[in-house]
Order: sequence, then structure tokens, then C-alpha cells
Amino acid sequence: MKEGYKEVEIVSNNQIARDIFEMKVATNFDNTSIIPGQFYMLRNWEYDPLLSRPFSVCEVEKDTLTFLYKVVGRGTEILSKIKPTDKLNILGPLGNGFNLNIRGKVAVVSGGIGIAPLVYLVKRLKTNIDFYAGFQNEVYYLDKIKGYVENVYISTEDGSIGEKGFITDILEIERYDTIFTCGPTVMMKKIVEMGNHKTDIFVSMENIMACGMGSCLGCSIKTTNGMKRVCKEGPVFDGKEVIFSE
Repeated sequence: MKEGYKEVEIVSNNQIARDIFEMKVATNFDNTSIIPGQFYMLRNWEYDPLLSRPFSVCEVEKDTLTFLYKVVGRGTEILSKIKPTDKLNILGPLGNGFNLNIRGKVAVVSGGIGIAPLVYLVKRLKTNIDFYAGFQNEVYYLDKIKGYVENVYISTEDGSIGEKGFITDILEIERYDTIFTCGPTVMMKKIVEMGNHKTDIFVSMENIMACGMGSCLGCSIKTTNGMKRVCKEGPVFDGKEVIFSE
């Protein structure tokens, strides 16, 4: 086992939509300090692939953690095959997480698998929340936020469910004091561009990570305050400080 990692046991690892899996692990350590937006590095292999995979914390219970992830390559393909009672090595919680001491009317905006860290967020926020969820076609995991938000707005690119188009097409940003968002970079960039000086916008970046500890600098992004490491100073940033690439 790599240094710093903890061994946990798989409780369940189920496919819930095309290429989307929900993994629940049993923990033997205290979960109560985890902040929404933080993540873990996961692996159940020794050397190949070389890198662990970063997964946002989706739900937290006393003795379990839940991760929601998309199969996009070899590492996540391997993780999608593990079964209940199998062992998994995890490192974390890592990163800064979302600020829960916020003001006014709140919108939480997800794009695709970006919904993962936002589920735990809405369960921890103590305020009025509207949830905006954008998907390509299949809609998933919205049942997990029922009872925690006032309104849910849905868009799909093919128009099969909710509004046709992108979630930014139906987001009325001027209605909100604070916005939390996670999803494709182009979506978060658009939200920041739509904003004004009165609305606080916090983005959770999804950059590729290698170490997860801030040592390799591979996940660094440009900000108005210089280069920042997504795994260390992030993954949550003030959206107005991020310099999004064209």
C-alpha cells in the first residue's frame, strides 16, 4: 500500500446510468470532518496504472463514503469492476472544499458528473437552494437531493428531459447572491462570464491530477493571484479569480 493511504472495503459498486457508477465504501475512521467539495485519491492496483484516480466525496454517513464517477479510461474502468468485499486504497480527504458560511439566495449548478460533489454540499447548506442540473441525455442522481432544495431545474442537450439545450440557458444568475458550480470547464466559464459583482460564484475545478498532494504541480491553473494547484489550493476557487483558457 502506498504511504498515507487507508484500506477500505467495498460495500457496493453499481452502474446507475451509461458509464456512471456509484461506489460506496465502509470506513473505519472518522468521516465527520469531511467538507463538501473535498476529494480522495483511489486505487486498487499496485503499480499499473501508475496514477491514482481523484474522486469527489458525494455522500457521507457515519461509517461509509459514497463516490459517484464516470468511466472515462483504464483506471476508472478497473475501478468499475471491483465487487462488494473487495479492498480499495484511498488517500484523503484532500483539497479545500466549499465555504458553507454563505449569504442569501443560493443556486447550485451541475453539469454531468459534476453533480458528484454537489450532492453532499446541498445536504450541508442551511439556506434556500435552487438546483440546476444539466445532462447530455440521461438524467441521474437527482433523487438524492429531494428534500434539501426548493426547486430543481433540468436541461438535456437532446431535450429528452427538462429544457432542451445547456443549463446556462435557463440559469437566471441575477436572482442569486451565491452560486456553487461543478462540471465542464466551458460551463463554469460561461457562468462566471454571466455573473456580476453582486453574485459570489464558486467553481470546483476538475483538472487531471497525479499526486493529489500538491507536489507534482501537474494540476496547476492560472488565476489572478498566480498559478494555483487544484489539489491543494482548490479544487474550489472563487470563479472570478480563475483565468479560464480560451
